[in-house]
Amino acid sequence: MEVFAAYLASIDNPQHRARTEEVLTWVAENYPDLTPIISWNQPMFTDHGTYIIGFSAAKQHLAVAPERAGMIHFSDEIVQAGYDHSSQLVRMPWKSPIDYALLERMIEFNRLDKADCTTFWRK
Repeated sequence: MEVFAAYLASIDNPQHRARTEEVLTWVAENYPDLTPIISWNQPMFTDHGTYIIGFSAAKQHLAVAPERAGMIHFSDEIVQAGYDHSSQLVRMPWKSPIDYALLERMIEFNRLDKADCTTFWRK
């Protein structure tokens, strides 16, 4: 997880930094075949050179970005989990628990859906 060290160090709030590190570590441990990278100044995970999921720390939440197709596919589940969202990202408030089961489904969806994808983003 050394690839994320500078990003994590840039998060001023120690609780936000710890939560972000917890989530990134969870992804890395549960998906060791995904490649952790920093791109567009954000931690991301890729598979065979294609984007799977990204994260970013904001003042009020941890943003999770499964790409637009993932947002559409999981829209109802995101709402049921109690998270706010936009067309591109899920806002997981710092004080709320992380729904790791939902993260797992998002990652698995993108891995399967993009198994034959040859570009970073979906076309």
